Amino acid sequence: MKRYEYFEATADIGFRAYGKTLNEAFENAGIAMFNIITDTSGVCPKTEISFEITSEDKVSLLYDYLEELLFHHEIDFMLFSEFHVEIDENLHLKAAIKGEGINWDKHERKTEIKAVTFHKMDVIETDGVKLRAIVDL
Repeated sequence: MKRYEYFEATADIGFRAYGKTLNEAFENAGIAMFNIITDTSGVCPKTEISFEITSEDKVSLLYDYLEELLFHHEIDFMLFSEFHVEIDENLHLKAAIKGEGINWDKHERKTEIKAVTFHKMDVIETDGVKLRAIVDL
């Protein structure tokens, strides 16, 4: 099973992330988002940041999760390459993300993400999980 794929959206970029479980799909969404910013294979998972969020539905949880990732990227000046997510039945998400401080002499600079959008965001659970998100560049 592929982890994620990209699709074009006017002035933005979208991605679909896949997983056997909701947790795995959210983890792959993190990788997909940060591979827009840089090549995550060049990001050393030296520093861990943990956070928890709770949302009213799965789409809102995806939005809040991606927003939290973008927040830590911008506020902590970090790039992330490893994502561990646990979501319970009450839509409470615990995440541990690993990465390192941004060093544009070391890390490949791709595209800046300005914001996560709700536009066409979706969580589909059938034979596994498929997430869809669009980010504003």
